[in-house]
Amino acid sequence: MSTDNSTPRLVPADRLKAISSLIGEGAVFDGGFQSSKDLGIKVDGKLIGNIVFEQGGAVHIGATGVVENTSIEADYVFIEGKVKGSIVARKSLEITGSATVIGDASYDALVDIHPRARIRGKLDYRGDVDAAN
Repeated sequence: MSTDNSTPRLVPADRLKAISSLIGEGAVFDGGFQSSKDLGIKVDGKLIGNIVFEQGGAVHIGATGVVENTSIEADYVFIEGKVKGSIVARKSLEITGSATVIGDASYDALVDIHPRARIRGKLDYRGDVDAAN
């Protein structure tokens, strides 16, 4: 296991490499991002609004990324930057040591919180807590 706090451990690298939408560092986008297709988005700038993938989807909030007033919903959510709002990760949620999350986060399958991650909110497993692993 790597000691680099930004190396993804649960979110498949091929999902992050396949991301085709980008809000670049220094850019500000005010509005929502929604898709019914299994796509991905990376935020290195600032997004004010929701990010919703009705099915599939990968969301990467880069180290310089800020997402505010949001509801993020996707299969894979990888956070290195700052998120203010709620998060729903259907397959895996990963919060790195450089990340700040202010709001509630829920996940259906896997969660990984790296050392030094800052979280103010509730973390909720949405699956069956009595089911065998």
